[in-house]
Formats: sequence, C-alpha cells, structure tokens
Amino acid sequence: MDKVVGSAEEAVADVRPGARLAVGGFGLCGIPSVLINALFEAGVGDLEVVSNNAGVDDWGLGLLLGAGRLRRVVASYVGENREFARQYLSGELEVELTPQGTLAERMRAGGSGIPAFFTASGVGTQVAEGGLPWRYDSSGAVAVASPAKQTQSFDTPEGPKEFVLERAIIADFGLVRAWRGDRHGNLVFRDSARNFNPLAAMCGRITVAEVEELVEPGELDPNQIHTPGVFVHRVVPLTTEQVAAKRIERRTVRPRPEGVGR
Repeated sequence: MDKVVGSAEEAVADVRPGARLAVGGFGLCGIPSVLINALFEAGVGDLEVVSNNAGVDDWGLGLLLGAGRLRRVVASYVGENREFARQYLSGELEVELTPQGTLAERMRAGGSGIPAFFTASGVGTQVAEGGLPWRYDSSGAVAVASPAKQTQSFDTPEGPKEFVLERAIIADFGLVRAWRGDRHGNLVFRDSARNFNPLAAMCGRITVAEVEELVEPGELDPNQIHTPGVFVHRVVPLTTEQVAAKRIERRTVRPRPEGVGR
C-alpha cells in the first residue's frame, strides 16, 4: 500500500517513446513540473500529450516541446507558446484541438470506464463535421484533418437537439501535482490548482503524483480527498525547493492609485 518512490526520475523511468501522457494543470497552475523535468532529463521522446495546454516556451511541457520530444498534443488552448505555434504550422507537430469542457469529460470518461458520450459542444462546427487541421505539411497544406464524428438527435426539455459523439481518453501515464497526499496515494489539491489534475489522475493506466506535503495514512480528512488512492500508483514527495519553484504565466498589475503606498 505504500506507493512512495524515492525520486521523480524513478517514478517515470518506465515511460517509453511513443507513450501517451495525461498531464494535469491549467496554464502553469498545478502542473507536475518536477515529473516533466524528470522526463526531459531522461531524454524520452515521441510522446503524445493530453493536457489543457502545452506550458510556455521554457517551462512545463514547453521544455519537452522545445526539445522536439512531442509528436502529438491533444489540448484545448495553446496560445501562450510561440514554439508550439511554430511546430504546428510547420508540420512538425500534430495537434488535436478540442473544446475545454469536452476535453475534461473525455478524460473523466476514460477513468470511469465510459468509452464515449454525446455532447452538444461542437455541433454544427468542424469539431463534429471534420476538417480541422491536425497536421500540416512543410508547404503549409493540411496533411491530416480531423474526421467527421457521429451525431444523433435526442429529446430535451426544449425539444429535439443534435449531439456529437466524443470518445473517452485513456492514457498510458497520468502525471499530476497535489498539495497534500498520503502514502496510499490519496490526494488533495489546493484552490485553482485542482483544475485538470483529478481528471488526468483518473484516466492514466499508471498515475504518478508529485505532492507538496506528504502525510501519513489517516491524516487526511476522507471528506476532503479529491482523488482517492485507487487512481494513484506512485507518489513522489517534493523538497522545499521543488515546492517553491513555481512560475507565473503572465504577470499583470494595475496602476497604483494616487497616494497609495507613499
């Protein structure tokens, strides 16, 4: 039952080229930066990543991207990464963009044993009709486009409505970061860092959690646990320095009001 491993390097040592990873985080908030860095140092590549976004140019998944280690990304937002845009538009990277709520539900469904589900998001657009560019060639032409998806009408309180079928996501590995966790793998996320982390933990066949504070079994209030240990296979306790190494994606400030702070 003790799922603690000695280091992040040990925790991701069996991630092989071609693996599919579900990675928690939103922007740079709640990303498993220590595990990502361990993958970077290990040199593993040809990875498919399922994540809300791909970090920034020099942090988070942006490290793997900049090193050419990603072959495919399934995401809902990629606007903060210039290298991501360059690789996508030049045909070096395959990208499947999906509505954010749909991405979350695809991951949740994968962890719940639901192979597919119908949603209204994307009906009447290329999300359902197909034709979204997944990969360009070197000349800028579309080399791989998204396929058309099954649609079906269902009765709703407002009358018949069209829905589109979306398939669940199951990853070889789930990588997440938690605020607190115990040796059994029970996890608690803090505030907005909760984001996609519980979903990434659910859909990974093997889930690795880096935790900012490791506690003993029984110390966590069962009513406050966000991800039960049944979904988690390895726990990596972070050092004080690793916990403190957090980045702000975009720093914005308001002008100081006249006379304040003087």
